[in-house]
Amino acid sequence: MSGAAFVLAAVGAGFVAAQIATLFRILLRERRTPAARLAWIICVVALPGVGIFLYFLFGEVDFGRRKLRQLKAIEARLPRAVPGVAPAARERLPAAQAFARAAASNGFAPVAGNRATLAASSEDAIRRLVADIDAARDSVHLLFYIWLEDESGRAVLDAVRRAAGRGVTCRVMVDALGSRKLTQSPAWAALAEAGVRTGLAFGFRFALLHMFFARVDIRNHRKIAVIDGRIAYVGSQNCADAAFRPKARYAPWVDVMARVEGPVAWQLQCLFAEDWELHAGEDLRDLLAAPVAPVPGGAVTAVAMGTGPDDAFADVPDTATLLFAAARERLTITTPYYVPSETVQQAICAAALRGVAVDLVLPARNDSLVVGLASRSYFRQLLAAGVRIHEYPGGLLHAKIVSIDGQAAMIGSANLDRRSFELNFESSLLAADGDFVGALDARQADYIARAEPVAQAEVAAWSHGRRALQNLMATMAPLL
Repeated sequence: MSGAAFVLAAVGAGFVAAQIATLFRILLRERRTPAARLAWIICVVALPGVGIFLYFLFGEVDFGRRKLRQLKAIEARLPRAVPGVAPAARERLPAAQAFARAAASNGFAPVAGNRATLAASSEDAIRRLVADIDAARDSVHLLFYIWLEDESGRAVLDAVRRAAGRGVTCRVMVDALGSRKLTQSPAWAALAEAGVRTGLAFGFRFALLHMFFARVDIRNHRKIAVIDGRIAYVGSQNCADAAFRPKARYAPWVDVMARVEGPVAWQLQCLFAEDWELHAGEDLRDLLAAPVAPVPGGAVTAVAMGTGPDDAFADVPDTATLLFAAARERLTITTPYYVPSETVQQAICAAALRGVAVDLVLPARNDSLVVGLASRSYFRQLLAAGVRIHEYPGGLLHAKIVSIDGQAAMIGSANLDRRSFELNFESSLLAADGDFVGALDARQADYIARAEPVAQAEVAAWSHGRRALQNLMATMAPLL
């Protein structure tokens, strides 16, 4: 055998060995559904070499072993119970099993004595947040996936600098990828100059090098604000104008944000403390020792959920499907990105089949072409089960809400898609109260009134080519 032939044979043998090793890794990797394993096996076999590269780039839910060990240690150190506040009796709550599952996510118990109100609009949410920062006495803690230097973003930046100037301890964290433009701007440097403590979630300098040690697209997608440890904001809104300049053609962004007061704000503070210590290195346990009393007249019972790929269990889809199962009369779901697991899809269909009035509200135009196509691949089954689908045309409907029977609801940053289920760090609030859930129902009713219903006949008339493309995108979902 010539030298060249020997080299070719060695390269071929090495390539085959790499293929086999990758296939075994796919088969042995934990937290993979059979569908995801099969999809990746097909990808690796069908795209020799390229499939291996794609698998190690996108195939593993891994944000770094060192980071994972750090996070688990932080979670073990931080308290789970609100000081001086007894847990609410879960058996008396609507959708009690959903509350039990949400509580298992972080070890928090549902707590009563909260007040929750919805911002009327994105602009109103920013105005309220700025007013609370301006009234802060002790601490301001902000965490956003995307923070833009637009009118809303600058208003909050200015308020934080003012708070720091009068001696309030301010900590600001953003996702390093989602808010990369802000972190490279003079405005970010000005925060530190004003005495604001800043942090970056999942920062990295060299993406190609980073991908060999951790997946680069695992992000902190949370939107949390906590003022003085007793007032908190949770929902879908980033710190940005509704016009959302990076994707202005889809504007306005239509979001929902809740302002909450009471013991559940402590739980959201605890989630912030976890992220802050993980990425900024500062231990905030002492802040969590301060009690947060129930609000007089506060009728909302709630529990916060912080979910992410550090957990071996599917917190978001589990809690959502238990809410679906608890619905007796009405189930309304609003989400911008609908690429569900099979369990979530079947649970929604099952609710409709047993006679629950189920409404699914989606944006008419999606900023992700792949997600928009994949979402519509589920329409035929949903409509056949009796689910009413509404497409909102007035901008990108970015709100994430699940509500049942006017009694219980979940809002937050998590979508009903695999990225929120498996990859992103998300923040959600599960709440029970007639007035607050009624406000969420009214907001969703407004979306529906402005939306166009999707007719079964319209979907049945879609061409074979269109359906094939939609189903192809849905088939790729396990690879995300």
